[in-house]
Amino acid sequence: MQTFASWTGNATGDRGAAAAIGNFDGVHLGHRVVIEAARAEAAKRGAPLGILTFEPHPREFFAPDAPPFRLMNAEARANRLAKLGVDHLYELPFDARLAGLSPEAFAREVIVDGLGLSHVVVGADFCFGKGRAGTVEDLVRFGAEMGFGVTAVPLLSNHVGEVSSTSIRHALSEGRPGDAAGMLGHWHRIEGEVLHGDARGRALGFPTANMSIRGLHRPRFGVYAVRVDVLSGPHRGTYDGAASIGIRPMFGENVPNCESYLFDFEGDLYGTHLSVALVEFLRDEAKFDSLNALVVQIDADCTRARAVLAGDLPLPFARD
Repeated sequence: MQTFASWTGNATGDRGAAAAIGNFDGVHLGHRVVIEAARAEAAKRGAPLGILTFEPHPREFFAPDAPPFRLMNAEARANRLAKLGVDHLYELPFDARLAGLSPEAFAREVIVDGLGLSHVVVGADFCFGKGRAGTVEDLVRFGAEMGFGVTAVPLLSNHVGEVSSTSIRHALSEGRPGDAAGMLGHWHRIEGEVLHGDARGRALGFPTANMSIRGLHRPRFGVYAVRVDVLSGPHRGTYDGAASIGIRPMFGENVPNCESYLFDFEGDLYGTHLSVALVEFLRDEAKFDSLNALVVQIDADCTRARAVLAGDLPLPFARD
């Protein structure tokens, strides 16, 4: 997958893609419908399949001090889109210049003159341009005037409800990772680098890989059964485990993080990148009367997590 960080200065040979437009936070099943519609248009034209998205997320630009809400960071989103066979990722910087473009200017300067897209696909609720003033109807009109095709895809619902990033956040906040997975089409994952911690887990007999969740939507704090992909380093592979997400009340911490204990693993993971899939919520985080009581509970958590992960996980998530 080729990534473009600007809508200007791109080579002539990179033009002509059929692209889906959106934020694609989570790359959920609704996003997949939009992407597949773009794939079909790309196939008709013998053109590359593109994704036009923004970094940072527009909500982060307009409300930088708001609570973290993203389901995935830019790296995780790019990894997921690459798995879907996207050819061109247009990850445009969302700044004052882009935010200030009128709907017509966005269509002309970004879609036509900048990227030279042959066709764009959007969700039925798509808005664009300064003040989100542009509608799908405006986009269709600009496409007819400026020479690019437009497809609007209806919003998706399933047995869980409306498939949206907002609904997925609600499910995760309530400790329902299975319902979130039913809307995502894959397990919700926390991805990032393993950071040095205080080694308390190792001292207790359960060494953990610590990761920051800064900038990400916070799932319900507590303990989860997880499936961990080690993405880099000599220990690459997939491991079952248990993870604690929260502020570690036993030790008076107040910065949330994700600590994963990988079953039957020996080795050093510092500096490597992990992708931690939340499979099942086991319990809320708690403060214990003693370290011994904590160790007993961790052992019970691991036993339960092993049982969960040894069972039949609902497809298509078993090996995702």
